[in-house]
Amino acid sequence: MRAVIQRVKEASVVVDDRDISSIGQGLLILLGVARTDTEEDAIYMADKVGGFRIFEDSSGKMNLSIKDIKGEILVVSQFTIVADTRKGRRPSFDPAAPPEKAVKLYDTFTRRLVENGHRVKTGVFQAHMLVKIWNDGPVTFIVESR
Repeated sequence: MRAVIQRVKEASVVVDDRDISSIGQGLLILLGVARTDTEEDAIYMADKVGGFRIFEDSSGKMNLSIKDIKGEILVVSQFTIVADTRKGRRPSFDPAAPPEKAVKLYDTFTRRLVENGHRVKTGVFQAHMLVKIWNDGPVTFIVESR
């Protein structure tokens, strides 16, 4: 499982010219699920990113988590981030989990965030989405479960 985490001032998802989800200050998480991922990976990732300290404290140091700032999280499924790009010029999507498995682990991930007390919104699984991001910093991290 791989996540691209961006600290944002705002983020939103549009599908078919309709606003689906939007958040203010918080985290945009682009989540990719691989064939080899398990429920344990989804739980590990949710716990990790939910406690990730990437917001600045009063001294300007990245010491605060999403809970500390009372921010929101927008989770968007994105199978392309688990693609294999090592060979050739066209990515291979073989490492990506099939949709039935990916949606289950995506749901496990988002559910775990909610269970941990986070305010979570989502995109639409398997939809063509326009993701609007106001990256703050910019601050972007890649987190992997393995």
